[in-house]
Amino acid sequence: MLRRQMMAAMAAATPLAALRPQTAEAQAGAERVLLMLGDGVPASLDVDGSAGAHNPTQTGIYNVMEPLVQYDFAAVNADGAQELDFNKFAPALAESWSFDAATLTWTFKLRQGVKSAWGNTFTADDVLYTFARGKSLTGAAPLAYFQASLASVANFVPALFQRTPEALEARRLGDEIRKIDDYTVQIRQSAPNPMMLTVLPILNLHIFDSKEMLKNATPDDPWSHAYTNNVNAPSFGAWVLENWRKEQEFVVRRNPDYYGPRPYYDRIIFRRVPQSSNRIAILRSGQAGLVEGLNPKEIDSLGGARGVKVTGGYLNATLFMTMNYRVRPFDNIKLRQAIAHALPYDDIIRTSYFNQARQWRGLVPTAYPGYVQPSSTYAYNQAEARRLLAEAGYPEGRGLEAFADAFKLSYMAERETILGSTATLIQTRFRQVGIPVQLDPLPAVQFADRQMVKKDMPFSIYDTSKPIGVDALYALNLYYVTPPLGVVNMTNYSNPRVDEIFRLARVEIDAAKRQALLTEAQNILAAELPHVPILENKLQYAVRENIKGVVLHPSQVILWKYLTQ
Repeated sequence: MLRRQMMAAMAAATPLAALRPQTAEAQAGAERVLLMLGDGVPASLDVDGSAGAHNPTQTGIYNVMEPLVQYDFAAVNADGAQELDFNKFAPALAESWSFDAATLTWTFKLRQGVKSAWGNTFTADDVLYTFARGKSLTGAAPLAYFQASLASVANFVPALFQRTPEALEARRLGDEIRKIDDYTVQIRQSAPNPMMLTVLPILNLHIFDSKEMLKNATPDDPWSHAYTNNVNAPSFGAWVLENWRKEQEFVVRRNPDYYGPRPYYDRIIFRRVPQSSNRIAILRSGQAGLVEGLNPKEIDSLGGARGVKVTGGYLNATLFMTMNYRVRPFDNIKLRQAIAHALPYDDIIRTSYFNQARQWRGLVPTAYPGYVQPSSTYAYNQAEARRLLAEAGYPEGRGLEAFADAFKLSYMAERETILGSTATLIQTRFRQVGIPVQLDPLPAVQFADRQMVKKDMPFSIYDTSKPIGVDALYALNLYYVTPPLGVVNMTNYSNPRVDEIFRLARVEIDAAKRQALLTEAQNILAAELPHVPILENKLQYAVRENIKGVVLHPSQVILWKYLTQ
């Protein structure tokens, strides 16, 4: 049975003749190849493309592109995963950097002798091209602009979005980013924002090989968006794209000119196998070396499996509940607090996550610099939920039946194996205190459109969103600041003081004063609950027992260059 499942899944993904074994041992001394399985492969490699939030797309970009700056290593945790030190930055394409407070200017000394797989030498021109492309606002989603703007890079301002001749002209890169010489770049800020180094490791500001990008530009597409969306993303990373069949597989080979340590593997095959049971079968057979996208029950089932181990840890994987402030009766804060006390946190952790999760007592991931446990926290307490319901004007839930549509609890239907049992448990416990919940699983595309674009989702549980920028202020900006300054804000929450705190903390260089502002904001959020935090769960990956080097990265992707045996 196991072999039949494995062969069927492999044949569905790619012709049998194209299969390659996973390990050096399997190849009897030939190239080292790792087969990695997931529920999807990159849909695009455009850092400003519409698929930027798609996790497999992020996997592709992080592995074929290279940043100026990266996070330094911390310790290997008890689960065998490498953790990162989010308070310490390490060189990548930039060897060193300094900041002149008088002129608000960062100076980056670039690494010399770096070549792309196309034979092009990395210089300051590649950095200028990357920022100029982001400032052009020509992509489907201006995420490179957003990262630069969040760091207060001068002239990366909302006025660029205006449809005027002046705004179009202002989208050209000016002296805010200057080439001093081939290996020195200066970036000027409009304010003393400490977020500069925080945004540089994020995929949207990874550096393009500008010469190769310009070769693939057209008059209608001068910034090569079609090329990066469909063909390649030339950069200076450890891996070079060799073969890409969308919805099937994404194959990279080692960049022979990579400046860093030589990766252990010569080739990585990232293949889509939609059924998680088939991914498990292929892993257990030894054909695959690493599998992602398994639900907690499947991860638990691998405990003690021969030749397989599970590695991971806590970082920024969370489950939270959203209630839309523009939908009655969720504009009632007492009702929101009642709902927070009606959630059976421990039972969800035990029955849905097999104790590989912990209650989340805040609205920022606890591993992030700037996090504090807020003064208002919530525990499962039906008596307290009933008391708050009464204070909200709905004793024993009477009156809530008038809002039947609002109490349709939505979640992604594709995540039924993870969220279905959680939603059912929530429905049961909520009804016990008088909250009339109906379950409403939606296709992922429809869910994302309503939650992230239209922002008209009344009530949901959500477990695939994470702040990639590792800082409490980044999370604040992403979810809780009023648009247009705020970015996602899927619940239409707006508090003038929270907005003011964001503006103040963004440019506060005194660490104690900045933390005081962030603490105040987190206390406000915990009382008003734009999201109801439910739990933080472990990021977990199933791998063959001989594989090491899984890094817990804030993007939640696997960085292939660190994998070894």
